[in-house]
Amino acid sequence: MQKPMPIRSYKTALWIALAAVIGAVCLYIPIAFLSNQAALVTELNHLGANAAFFFVVGFAIITTLGFPGNLSTIAGGAVFGLFWGTLWSLIGATLGAIGAFLLARFFVYDWAMRRFGQKPLLQRLNRAIAHRPVNFILAVRFSPLSPFSLVNFLFGLTPVDLKTYTISTFFGIIPLTIAHTWLGVAGKEALSGGDRVPFFLALGMLTLLSVLPLLVKQKPVVQTANHPRRSLRLFK
Repeated sequence: MQKPMPIRSYKTALWIALAAVIGAVCLYIPIAFLSNQAALVTELNHLGANAAFFFVVGFAIITTLGFPGNLSTIAGGAVFGLFWGTLWSLIGATLGAIGAFLLARFFVYDWAMRRFGQKPLLQRLNRAIAHRPVNFILAVRFSPLSPFSLVNFLFGLTPVDLKTYTISTFFGIIPLTIAHTWLGVAGKEALSGGDRVPFFLALGMLTLLSVLPLLVKQKPVVQTANHPRRSLRLFK
């Protein structure tokens, strides 16, 4: 009977596979291309009926690897419209958020706990997330000021389980996804000589979402010494 691959060798193989994926992405998708909205729109239009599939897969990959996806969401609005652009961006961003979460959970968590596990700041953060994980994730996802790609990795270092993280992320990013998609739809219309009012309304919506968290008073999280610490679970 063949012995199972040791955990260390298993992680080494995954690291090699991850490096190969990153290399392939950088080789076939230049970094400058990811920051060029016009190039993204042109490429998606050339893909025709397969555009939605490649958009979701590409969105998931670049988000997993930590690249920002705002321009992709705007491009999705310009190509697919408000409804489908929002839906495809939601799926791609959520899949990418899951990928980054799992990378951090499986590859970085043990090292981070050994290195920073006793730090008071990390302990307070973990207690706050364990106490009200859904509210915490929704609050972070709702704000456009929080760096989406970085937050995906950081959540992998917390006690939150994958199911709660996935559901909360999907619903938490809906407002911003709609706003960026609408910006793409309205921007395309304005550039083609149409009405510019929707474009400014979309910008106003993004601005409102940016300042709204600063206007809402947050109740302080009460920490008690006898609050049980939740164990790390990937799935409920």
